[in-house]
Amino acid sequence: MKKLILVLIIIAVAVSFFAFDIDQLLTLDNIKSSQAEFEQLKADSPVMVSFIFFAFYVVVTALSLPGAVLMTLAAGALFGLAWGLVLVSFASTIGATLAFLVSRYLFKESVQNRFGDRLAAINEGVKSEGAFYLFTLRLVPIFPFFLINILMGLTPIRTFTYYWVSQVGMLAGTVVYTNAGTQLGNIESLGDIVSLPLLFSFALLGIFPLLAKKITEWLKKRKVYAAWQKPKSFDRNLIVIGAGAAGLVSSYIAAAVKAKVTLVEAHKMGGDCLNYGCVPSKAFIKSAKLVHHLRNGEHYGLEGAEAKFRFSKVMARIHKVIATVEPHDSVERYTGLGVEVLQGYATLIDPWTVEIQLNDGDKIKLTSRAIIIAAGAEPFVPPLPGIEDSGFLTSDTLWDELADYEEPPKKLVILGGGPIGCELSQSFARLGSAVFQIERGSRIMGREDEDVSAFAKASLEQDGVRVLTGHSALRCERDGEEKFIVVEHEGKEKKLTYDVLICAVGRSARLKGYGLEKLGIPTERTVVTNDYLETLYPNIFAAGDIAGPYQFTHVAGHQAWYAAVNSLFGEWKKFKVDYSVIPWTTFIDPEVARVGLNEQEAGEKGVDYEITRFDIGELDRAIADGADRGFIKVLTKPGKDKILGVTIVGEHGGDLLAEFVLAMKHGLGLNKILGTIHTYPTLAESNKYVAGEWKRAHTPEKLLVWIERYHNWKRG
Repeated sequence: MKKLILVLIIIAVAVSFFAFDIDQLLTLDNIKSSQAEFEQLKADSPVMVSFIFFAFYVVVTALSLPGAVLMTLAAGALFGLAWGLVLVSFASTIGATLAFLVSRYLFKESVQNRFGDRLAAINEGVKSEGAFYLFTLRLVPIFPFFLINILMGLTPIRTFTYYWVSQVGMLAGTVVYTNAGTQLGNIESLGDIVSLPLLFSFALLGIFPLLAKKITEWLKKRKVYAAWQKPKSFDRNLIVIGAGAAGLVSSYIAAAVKAKVTLVEAHKMGGDCLNYGCVPSKAFIKSAKLVHHLRNGEHYGLEGAEAKFRFSKVMARIHKVIATVEPHDSVERYTGLGVEVLQGYATLIDPWTVEIQLNDGDKIKLTSRAIIIAAGAEPFVPPLPGIEDSGFLTSDTLWDELADYEEPPKKLVILGGGPIGCELSQSFARLGSAVFQIERGSRIMGREDEDVSAFAKASLEQDGVRVLTGHSALRCERDGEEKFIVVEHEGKEKKLTYDVLICAVGRSARLKGYGLEKLGIPTERTVVTNDYLETLYPNIFAAGDIAGPYQFTHVAGHQAWYAAVNSLFGEWKKFKVDYSVIPWTTFIDPEVARVGLNEQEAGEKGVDYEITRFDIGELDRAIADGADRGFIKVLTKPGKDKILGVTIVGEHGGDLLAEFVLAMKHGLGLNKILGTIHTYPTLAESNKYVAGEWKRAHTPEKLLVWIERYHNWKRG
């Protein structure tokens, strides 16, 4: 109602402006013919005339009415350059700010709600550099005055910032027009003022902030590089340190665009994912799942049987899988793609020089215009007293250390309730180990919603895992050959015996030994980078686990594109990394897959949402496959089909998630998924059915009443 009243007032004033021919007063001929009368009024009541002129100017600009330019001329003619400039400068700025506030009050909320995602990049730009953008626009009068006021009101720029930048930015144009007004008698038309040379001069004036920005960036770079001597020429266009996902992808991209690139790896090509993480763990999960199916054959109408296996053969298969995938990431393949691969340890000597201690004993130095650090991460081992003496494994070391075990460890303790800990706990339990999983927090998989965490815990416990949430590990002890871990729960200590202890409490970025300290590159939990993945030095980039904020192989590959392109072509065009749609999956059984917001994150960020759920147990294919556990949960904007986030708990959840990732990336809503044909019978139909649930919840009941009446009428 308040907005409606305001709109009606604005319309009434605007109509009156034209209805009473006020607009005819603001013509060049009328101002010239009335100049003597204005002078007399000013002589009789200078303060009153100044006030009325000021107030009228504010109203005209606030309501975006025509005539501001001519009033500026009148100010120069009536009050002279100095006082006319003061009146117009403040009146125009106040009027512009009022127009800005009216636009913000009437339209910002609805525009941002409807087009928020599309405007996200603009909003971020305005938040960080809104004053700069506005200043540039204000310097160039080619851009319509009223349009800037209205459009900027829809952005998150602060009102005070808008005011003072407008005050300063419009000053140059105000001086020109006010000064012209002092010579009003010699002006026959606005063309005498707004000439092509003048407009060109204003355009050049608008370039000055851009030049100033470039100069500022250049000065910052000069200061950063001041202590170093830049080479006159370079051996390489790009040197990449680390041959994990980020390093492999970035070096491949560089070679593809014909840059001279060197990839340095100290240990194994393929990094953690191939050798210790994704590949071996998924092979392990598959073997454990097969044992589980055999043991539960009656679920499929078969006789249940105890699977016979040697654990060493399971581990041998894992190493065979690694060896099969290995050629994809090999030295030979990347050399064939045009990448120079050096196996050794790389250290930054200066911002352009890398010293490489080769594995064969030689040492070389190479210079490069750009460097990408993609050194990855390693398992974090908590500093528990006694842990070194009693021995432990990590997700990196267990594949080799347990390779010769004929049977899985009888008593196994796994520290950590995150994705790695959950995947290992379930798989070892399915293979016959007595598993205790210790999690300090109140629930496992704490980044997921509570119902998802509870579902995951129940699944693990169903397979025999003893999940101990709210338990803090205090120390490790040893009594001869017997090993213990002491945990505390609700103020009481208890001992758990184990044969093998696996630390899976997270991974920490590899920040030491690469020369980051010598160059003064800031690090926190990761290497500190900007939106373009640049470090303190604009020619040194970081990508993958060492850069964060996500430790996923697919995110490392995603970042690699930005790091490679920005490092090679950033002087012409740089790209900010897009983290808007990041999917991930925890490969327990059933899988937990997610993209975008869940309820927990939406609540933390204050985002309004609706929830639509579909029980996978209602899906024909899931029932036929005996995979009828789980659900899909979709968060949408209230009353709209726009997808904010999706969580899938179910068989092949990671694969099913891809359709939602595509939809979110390209702004497709649930109606589009509902209107897409899905093969019957497949698990993918669940995506369509959850869209159908949303549609049913938003059925236009009032419209259906009228449609029913229409059908009744058609029957006669």
